[in-house]
Amino acid sequence: MHILLIAVLVVLFAGLMYLPSYWVTRVLKKYHSPDDLFPGTGGELAVHLLKQLNIEDVKVEQTDPGRDHYDPTDRTVRLSPDNFSGRSLTAITIAAHEVGHAIQHASGYHFFRLRHSLVKISHVTEKLGSVIILAMPVVTLMSRSPTIGGLAFLLGISGIAFGTLVHFVTLPVEWNASFGRALPLLRSDNYISEAQSRHAHRILKAAALTYVSGSLASLLNLYRWIAILRR
Repeated sequence: MHILLIAVLVVLFAGLMYLPSYWVTRVLKKYHSPDDLFPGTGGELAVHLLKQLNIEDVKVEQTDPGRDHYDPTDRTVRLSPDNFSGRSLTAITIAAHEVGHAIQHASGYHFFRLRHSLVKISHVTEKLGSVIILAMPVVTLMSRSPTIGGLAFLLGISGIAFGTLVHFVTLPVEWNASFGRALPLLRSDNYISEAQSRHAHRILKAAALTYVSGSLASLLNLYRWIAILRR
């Protein structure tokens, strides 16, 4: 019965992680066509929006496919080739979403600042946590102290759990960039029609689901480590 429950939970988590990604891919691909729907490209719109908002210290660049993001360190909006050069609804919407992050940065949005600070720390804590957990049996054996072994366990799990926390802090940041920044911008100056607005909302919702699946994957990884160490 215990094994069956674990199997069901694994299947459930797998579905929650991979089905959103599959749906996201379908939605983004669907609205990439037609690819000449707008007079300007996603990259041109990003430049235009930044200029309109008087955010003059942010650049717009092309990046690798599937790597659309805003880099707060370099202050750069980076768009994949299809979105940088494309004129589809997906290109326009994703460009506006990444500009939304630039707006968050410029306005000092608290969740954005919190995530940026936590991301820097999490790169170190996750690696350190994994190293501590892998070294825990050796440390326990050499010290011959259950207390030291337990402390190593707590430190290791805390390091990995910190990365999970970052994933969950990311969710309100992405939601705000989409529905608190990008969509109102696109609607306010009639960059998209009312009918297109409904489809853009779907694109942004799909993009947010990628971070939901990422959070679940991180949570599952944390549970996996705990389950392994409990043995």
